[in-house]
Amino acid sequence: MRPVLAVWLALSLLAGTGAQEVCGGPPAAPAHSIPAPQLSPEERLSPHMPESLRCDACHAIAFQIEEQLRRAEGKVGRKALSEPDYVEVLERSCSQGWESYGVQELDGEKRLAGPGLPRQEPMSVMVLGGPWPGRLSKMCHGYVGERGEAQIYGAHRRGPAALRELLCHGEKGACTGGKAGGPAPPKAMQNEL
Repeated sequence: MRPVLAVWLALSLLAGTGAQEVCGGPPAAPAHSIPAPQLSPEERLSPHMPESLRCDACHAIAFQIEEQLRRAEGKVGRKALSEPDYVEVLERSCSQGWESYGVQELDGEKRLAGPGLPRQEPMSVMVLGGPWPGRLSKMCHGYVGERGEAQIYGAHRRGPAALRELLCHGEKGACTGGKAGGPAPPKAMQNEL
């Protein structure tokens, strides 16, 4: 009985090996290559947000401000925050790390990606870190300085759409150009003196 078992085992092993050699073994998984976005010198080196990404950046900033203010109001029972409280929350919103934001290339177009932004592709490469967190923080502080804490908080109290309208789509908004996400047309300088 033992010699029969040994012969059967040997034949089984040989048959298995032969089958793989004849059939070429298990099929190889298809290889996918997803290139990282190719950034221009301005996109890599400038301390400022590139014009083509300012609308996306504005929406990211509005989302983060809205989230931070909503959380702060939740801690006090959804009541309106006092001026010192919302000023502190806005400062904290702009000074946060912003590391979860970066650039993706979608359909041949570079877009900012991260929390609160649409059109994020799971099968793409996102370039995080680098200049993006600093640029977002700088833009956020610029919005707070230009619009003022009281006006931003008042827009927040009217709802997320009002805050996005104030920051991104108003007269001086980053999204006032032709297509959403694209560069805004050049604006005439007024009262420069």
